[in-house]
Amino acid sequence: MFTVLDKKKAKPVPIKEAQEEAQDQAQEQVSDEEAGKVIAEMLGADGKDLRTMMLYGDVNEERAGDMVAGLLMLHGHRKEEEDADNSIKFYISTYGGSADDMFSVYDIMRFVKQDCEIETIGMGKIMSAGTLLLASGTKGKRKIFKNCRVMIHSVSAGNLGTIHNLENELEEIQHLQEMYVSALANETNMTKRQIRKILDQKVNVYLTAEEAVEYGLADEVI
Repeated sequence: MFTVLDKKKAKPVPIKEAQEEAQDQAQEQVSDEEAGKVIAEMLGADGKDLRTMMLYGDVNEERAGDMVAGLLMLHGHRKEEEDADNSIKFYISTYGGSADDMFSVYDIMRFVKQDCEIETIGMGKIMSAGTLLLASGTKGKRKIFKNCRVMIHSVSAGNLGTIHNLENELEEIQHLQEMYVSALANETNMTKRQIRKILDQKVNVYLTAEEAVEYGLADEVI
């Protein structure tokens, strides 16, 4: 049997094996090219058409920074044509997290919505800080999956110290609570009084996807 030399290893390779390897490499190259075309079609020529974000996990400083950066980038790369679709899809699944980081994302969402619609999609779990982020999408564009669990509760803090520190923390928590109530009232069908009544139960209040729509946290169950 005739052989060809593998220059890298300097070992004889059967011609049939070499031909099969060449065919495999050619197929891989075609597959890579086809995959590249699919990705290019998804992204567009300059990569600006894939306008999707995701929050999966706790709302903390690192993730909030990523979300803020992503929203601002997509806002900055919006198209100026009158009929251009600059909407942003924002998938959310979170147990909640920091109130401060929640408000940083919320404020940027409000800013971005002036020029770009934000379609929020709740999946898995939307709890605590996540409820405001879901509700903060463009009204009419807020969706929630049927099996998504929703939970609302009061703002909490875990700082301990002297009685003066505790008094100071209590004042700050009350201030954050009022900010949260005002934001939810602005984004949902609920009044401040209704929201306070829910939060005053001092327990985690769980809602079905259908109830989340009824409360105005979302517009549609999918």
